[in-house]
Amino acid sequence: MELLSGNEAIARGAWEAGATVGVAYPGTPSTETMEQFATMEGVYAEWCVNEKVAVEVGIGASAAGARVLATMKHVGVNVAADPLFTAAYTGVNGGLVVLAADDPGMYSSQNEQDSHFYAKAAAIPMLDPADSQEALEFTRAAYDVSEEFDVPVFIRSSVRVSHTKTPVTLGEKNLYTPKEYKKDPSKWVMMPAFAKPRRKVQLERLSRLKEWVETCPFNKVFLQDTKIGVVCAGAVYQHVSEALPNASVFKLGVTYPLPKEALKSFASQVDTLFVVEEASNYLSDSVKALGIDVADFSLPLPRDGELSPGLIRTAFGLPQPESFDAQNDVPGRPPALCPGCPHRVVFKELSRLKAIVTGDIGCYTLGALPPLSAMHTCVDMGASVSMAHGFELVLKNTDHAPVVAVIGDSTFAHSGLSSLISTVYNKGTGTVCVLDNRTTAMTGRQGNPFNGETLQKRPSRELDLEGVVRALGVEDVRTVDPYDVQAVRENLKSATSSEDLSVLVFRRPCVLLERVRNTPFVVTPDCRACGVCATLGCPAISKDRETGIASIDSSLCIGCGQCAQYCSFNAICEGGSHA
Repeated sequence: MELLSGNEAIARGAWEAGATVGVAYPGTPSTETMEQFATMEGVYAEWCVNEKVAVEVGIGASAAGARVLATMKHVGVNVAADPLFTAAYTGVNGGLVVLAADDPGMYSSQNEQDSHFYAKAAAIPMLDPADSQEALEFTRAAYDVSEEFDVPVFIRSSVRVSHTKTPVTLGEKNLYTPKEYKKDPSKWVMMPAFAKPRRKVQLERLSRLKEWVETCPFNKVFLQDTKIGVVCAGAVYQHVSEALPNASVFKLGVTYPLPKEALKSFASQVDTLFVVEEASNYLSDSVKALGIDVADFSLPLPRDGELSPGLIRTAFGLPQPESFDAQNDVPGRPPALCPGCPHRVVFKELSRLKAIVTGDIGCYTLGALPPLSAMHTCVDMGASVSMAHGFELVLKNTDHAPVVAVIGDSTFAHSGLSSLISTVYNKGTGTVCVLDNRTTAMTGRQGNPFNGETLQKRPSRELDLEGVVRALGVEDVRTVDPYDVQAVRENLKSATSSEDLSVLVFRRPCVLLERVRNTPFVVTPDCRACGVCATLGCPAISKDRETGIASIDSSLCIGCGQCAQYCSFNAICEGGSHA
């Protein structure tokens, strides 16, 4: 028995089932799943440029006969929806399992959504483990389900299942023999003449799945006090068990399709039936749609965020257990760019330009927070470039502030390239800043096409970012060191003054990649308390509340020298160099 997170358990379950191909794009809370799978013996795993490509690679590997694991966070399912919906028509050859890792509470996401709706819309079965043991068992079994019913299978997790470690009993690896690929255009070529019959196959399959789910072992009923019955799934089951230890519970392991007759039987055995779920109405509406009466809570459950035992007890009108309240005067600790982050100066200079900055997904999204306050939009991967073009279309004949798109190197490969192609094709203008920190930083420093580092450290090729951009037709392409304040300032000013489309590549490795620490900088007695250094938002810099005199924490400073370049009084220098 071992302690495994849900992510680790899903990877182990796929390996035990004989999966040999893993495809993903990193995204919290799913990232560690593919990282763990990549360490397994006898597997091939890769980071793809985005989730759509990952699923398409997975469908190809499945068609060729392998068992495949594809992993992504909930918003990645949006990107992958196109091939997924059609894969529900084509079916599979080798089993294909897709992890959709939801993030209720939005700890690392730009929205809150429930992947159950994708399962229902695409008619793809979804399994919903409640802990790491189930994560392993459900994933391992999902491959048999996938092949038995000729369909991809979703494993849904939430952040609590993905990241919480619980005891797991490991199994042996299945000696799976890859299936033979057989040419069959009627199954794999989804032109209308073939897709119409496959739609009928899908509907017939759904009928069989609805029969199967009634008796499948993943759904469990715990009959106790029959005054209250609760239907729940996933991590919510753990909260329900703690909040209502005596209630009868129908724990759904399969959340699409739902077991109609089994749920009706459970409802008939309890006085009042409730459905408890996080930030969604999928389960409650679906149970009601089966013709089952669902009671209202004394107080409504929150419509957003994660649940807790306390919130559930409140909804049932029950008293709260005694708990320790943190002191109200504990200062907030908002997230910030790391000391020495190469993105900091770019945002500082964009702020000085008073530019309209369309941002993107990544750690540079923190540029929106004070004191930099230099990002004004952030919607989805690649949107920075597309939205900048939209701003320019509307503002081009007005006296407006410069419009600048900011995007990271990994996100640029994910979906920024297609946005830039569209802008070039339509003769768009403006400035695009690619913040190339040589990694996919926010999700844990994974490789991407522009640093050439693959998941399993296989030989690869590093794509020429500037060369790719020039090949798209952008003539003004510049490479700038983001640690050089003057160079950043001059290039931004020049690019935003141009009537052409400019792409500035700010290249400097993430400080967490090499973890190089130079001599820390210090503040000298010449400090005039002007406060300019503090506007960089570097965690190593602070000011005395009374005097305003700056100081630098030597344990945090990495010696990048950004602050020294902003000090007009030469009051910041490398430690030990001030006479």
